[in-house]
Amino acid sequence: AAATAESTLPATEATTEMTTEAPTEPPLSPEEQAVRDVLNSMTLEEKLCQLFVVTPESLSGVRGVQEADEAVQAGLAAYPVGGVILFGANIYSESQVTAFLSGMQDAAKTPLLVGVDEEGGIVSRLSGAGITRYYDSMGVYGNEGAVDRVEEIGGEIASDVRRVGFNVDFAPVADVVTNPNNTEIGIRSFSSDPAVAATMVRAMVRGLQNGGCASCLKHFPGMGSTEANSHTGTSVSPRTLDELRQTELLPFAAGIDEGAAMVMVTHMSLPNVLGDETPCDLAPEIVTDLLREELGFEGVVITDSHEMASITDHYTPGEAALLALQAGCDIVLMPNDLSEAVAALETAIRQGDLTEARVDESVTRILTLKYRLGLLE
Repeated sequence: AAATAESTLPATEATTEMTTEAPTEPPLSPEEQAVRDVLNSMTLEEKLCQLFVVTPESLSGVRGVQEADEAVQAGLAAYPVGGVILFGANIYSESQVTAFLSGMQDAAKTPLLVGVDEEGGIVSRLSGAGITRYYDSMGVYGNEGAVDRVEEIGGEIASDVRRVGFNVDFAPVADVVTNPNNTEIGIRSFSSDPAVAATMVRAMVRGLQNGGCASCLKHFPGMGSTEANSHTGTSVSPRTLDELRQTELLPFAAGIDEGAAMVMVTHMSLPNVLGDETPCDLAPEIVTDLLREELGFEGVVITDSHEMASITDHYTPGEAALLALQAGCDIVLMPNDLSEAVAALETAIRQGDLTEARVDESVTRILTLKYRLGLLE
């Protein structure tokens, strides 16, 4: 017993030795662990493909695709994209859409974000096929101050789109129309009063996401001040940063505070903010400085469609995709040429213009959203 006592280290020395050990990392949450496991299982090319949401046509090369046929399945095998978006030409009935989306999910190595523009009113891809109910345009409800009804509509839309397999709704429109000659937004906006729009945006985000559907605020930082349509050419806003802060940013800030999962950034140009006509989704000052840092958005940032003339008139698919990622976006929506865009990102990594760590940051956000939608379990 005496020998044992002599050979035992004094308590103070033992304590000193123990505290010099490296601190242990806190355990990962189930969400963090699931996301890390999927990320670590991916090749670099698979990670790069996650950064794109595309139409079924860009996977199959055939127009008006309405089923997950061999061409679509081959496209998903070659380019395991992060998600798909459907338009009117892809939709004709509830049973058809359900089978189509189910078939694409079955073919996907990593479950897909599946999105649709279901704003209600004049932008409704699914009501014509009887999948969603028909609603007035959102400006009608904003004018009536119908906050509870807007939240209820969000819940109804979420229920209807989820029933057939969608998990993302590219809504609500958070734009505030400040230019009466605006052609692109109009009655899709809840109100020309930013306070009313902010209240309505909160209600729609709440309705959609309580219904289990990811909500995507659009079109950051607000394009209600423009006249030209960015689908057909360069769309320019005269707004200054102070003007944006006082008006356009208020509904986005409200939607972010309500927990919106995604934000879509417009191709609109802001020369009085940026000093040139760079599209907002390719500008770090807008995506990183304004959206991420000033507004504190931590979710998934997606570009507007890169098939629009405001992008294709000035950039190749690869240039636009790289600039979007460098600006801070996570997902490029509808690159004009998917294979060219993916190849450009691979080249950028080889040449040091893009790091794999930066790619991992975006893929982690995308996979986190997929986990929260129940797609990774």
